Amino acid sequence: MKCIINRRAQFSASHRYWLPELSEAENVQRFGLCTRALGHGHNYVLFVSIAGELDEYGMVQNLSEVKRVIKQEITSQLDFSCLNDVWSEFHQTLPTTENIARIIWQRLSPHLPLVCVQLFEHPELWADYRGNDMEAYLTVSTHFSAAHRLAHPSLSSEENYHIYGKCARPNGHGHNYHMEVTVKGEIDPRTGMIVDLGALQRVIEEQVIEPFDHTFLNKDIAYFAQVVPTAENIALHISNLLKLPVQELGVELHKVKLIESPNNSCEVFVTTSNITDSFEAFPQSLSART
Repeated sequence: MKCIINRRAQFSASHRYWLPELSEAENVQRFGLCTRALGHGHNYVLFVSIAGELDEYGMVQNLSEVKRVIKQEITSQLDFSCLNDVWSEFHQTLPTTENIARIIWQRLSPHLPLVCVQLFEHPELWADYRGNDMEAYLTVSTHFSAAHRLAHPSLSSEENYHIYGKCARPNGHGHNYHMEVTVKGEIDPRTGMIVDLGALQRVIEEQVIEPFDHTFLNKDIAYFAQVVPTAENIALHISNLLKLPVQELGVELHKVKLIESPNNSCEVFVTTSNITDSFEAFPQSLSART
């Protein structure tokens, strides 16, 4: 029986975004504060997902061996390093989160049957790389607070209570929604980026956070006047709002995940026809586990 296992590791490192062929003003315009001469650092968290058949001992791989390989090939070299200097691959292509994940895959793949490398720069930004040339996934997480009432406009109060329970109470209730937006694109061979992160964050802010935050969704968002604002419908509407603006940035919207509470979340996939291929193999986000 085929199985996928995940191994977690971590390292602390610094990096700097700077292209010598650009002027100082051009670098600052493109990379902002990340151009500072001494760089900046992160506590990176790495998840390595590997696949295989269970052996006679009930294992895909001996985790002691997996741990040894990750330490030897990755963490012992990157921990307390300047990423721009430690590996030659980062001399040509900047050590962005997505490109670090790609190079980690390249260094581990001769030793482990990989299916995904997931790298967290911090709990609100991470990349997934799955071995497909320069293609990578980048996820930005954010949040907004809103109230809603679950009640279908064509049903009576009794019918709505039967379907939605106390969520149909007439004055509604609120949530601190946590949202994860995942985009898919090609890593630029020079900048190491699949998308301008600042531009992506602005799109999310303008299309979702600003109009949704501190609202009563049923009354303040026109779409939900006739559509019940379940977590599923909210995530679907957000994906529709983001799809075109994200595409205009040069990447594809892959997924919107909406976490309504620690117990309830949903995911809307945009660029895959097989949902199980997209999430069953890989660890959850750090923020979803907190």
